[in-house]
Amino acid sequence: MKHVFITGTDTGIGKTITSAWLCKHWQADYWKPVQSGLDGGTDSQQVAYLSGALVHPETHCLSKPLSPHQAADIDGIKIQLSDFALPQAQRLVVEGAGGCMVPLNWRDTMLDLMKHLGSCALLVARSGLGTINHTCLSLQALKAAGVPVLGVVMVGEQGRLSNAANREAIEHFGEVPVLAELPLFSDTSPKALAEFSMPERMVRALESL
Repeated sequence: MKHVFITGTDTGIGKTITSAWLCKHWQADYWKPVQSGLDGGTDSQQVAYLSGALVHPETHCLSKPLSPHQAADIDGIKIQLSDFALPQAQRLVVEGAGGCMVPLNWRDTMLDLMKHLGSCALLVARSGLGTINHTCLSLQALKAAGVPVLGVVMVGEQGRLSNAANREAIEHFGEVPVLAELPLFSDTSPKALAEFSMPERMVRALESL
């Protein structure tokens, strides 16, 4: 089974849209191990709508839109790494909660979950100002933990000169490729995601898993 773990430099960075886009074009299943916050629909529901992918049920669904360790405490749930096992799928996109240092409990973080699952990470980052620092710090944390990194996906306004400079800096200082650049979709729909094709460099990276 081939799988990739989607993490981000921040919450609300574009992980779910990136996950749906990958599921659509890579023809992969989707799994969100921990969902924090249930009002307004879940990430699994959004990915199912946007990509049509087979969605595997969350291991933990927590009621509050907070860090998993805090939301679990409120719900009276004890999250442990042993709770998690990869669902069976030929290809699987796993979406984490927030960034790679987000706590699952008072001992383990998303980094520990990636290691537990034997995952390769794909880091989602903003394309605009400030992204170099956040992205390179996240890449350092992933590498220090021994988590292999497939590359980076940048999300933001397309065609800005600063984006090209940020991409170059991330590839140089982060020592990983930027595999794709997704726009801020004005129309977040299945059609919009389907029409935004996957770059060849992303295709080759996924085939290497």
